[in-house]
Amino acid sequence: MSVLVNKDSKIIVQGFTGSEGSFHAGQMIDYGTNVVGGVTPGKGGTEHLGKPVFNTVAEAVDKVGADTTIIFVPPAFAADAIMEAADAGIKVIIAITEGIPVKDMIKAFDYIKGRDCRLIGPNCPGVITPGEAKVGIMPGFVFKEGSVGIVSKSGTLTYEAADQVVKEGYGITTAIGIGGDPIIGTTTKDAVQLLVEDDATECVVMIGEIGGQLEAEAAKWYKESGSKKPVIGFIAGETAPAGRTMGHAGAIVGGSEDTAQAKKAILKDSGIHVVDSPAEIGKKVAEVLSK
Repeated sequence: MSVLVNKDSKIIVQGFTGSEGSFHAGQMIDYGTNVVGGVTPGKGGTEHLGKPVFNTVAEAVDKVGADTTIIFVPPAFAADAIMEAADAGIKVIIAITEGIPVKDMIKAFDYIKGRDCRLIGPNCPGVITPGEAKVGIMPGFVFKEGSVGIVSKSGTLTYEAADQVVKEGYGITTAIGIGGDPIIGTTTKDAVQLLVEDDATECVVMIGEIGGQLEAEAAKWYKESGSKKPVIGFIAGETAPAGRTMGHAGAIVGGSEDTAQAKKAILKDSGIHVVDSPAEIGKKVAEVLSK
């Protein structure tokens, strides 16, 4: 089983013919992902990378039954691309674009609230279900099929965690990169819940960072759920100077509960196995799964 994307997902690429869209769409197709086409306004009716190009998302839904999209549209137009996808009936919207203005994301976030869709990102590496679908920019060869789910704000730490899990002899059900912007569609809690409730996932790795309350909210949900499925947690940014954004726009400490130390204490209190270094993730997974 998988969450969000699988071999049956019908995936389109918004910004298909641009340089970023072309490169990563090619990588996705080479991986075996079921890319059914792409969208570039004004280029409808042509073909790119052996797939049809459409002028609108609605046309792609109508012609090839698209249900999932990955967005490589420039920041100034990306929020509109998200809303267009939601309006067309796309169920899973994965926004890779970095640097979308916050005011645009507020509008897009409010717009999709009442619609039957899930937004991943923006400013994220995407989602991968190994052996089935790579809908993102992650290096596919790192991920092997298995029983460990990954949720992460960080792209590179997603790959690092997956590599460690695989080297310990395990593999990944689905890895979800939720993105590090202040406004994102799917929160840490949302993604953790998806994986905890997935029958094929036996263990969840949750990678967070300083700033905000997403990890605390996920920990609270996990504690209240009563789940016995082990969750391993790591919080990045412990040595970051106070008040400074480190890497992600959402990674700035606004209060005492936003620090790495405070978050780690909350996670531990909620029954989550906390590691102090990303280098310990794989070993901790092996430890809890071997019990």
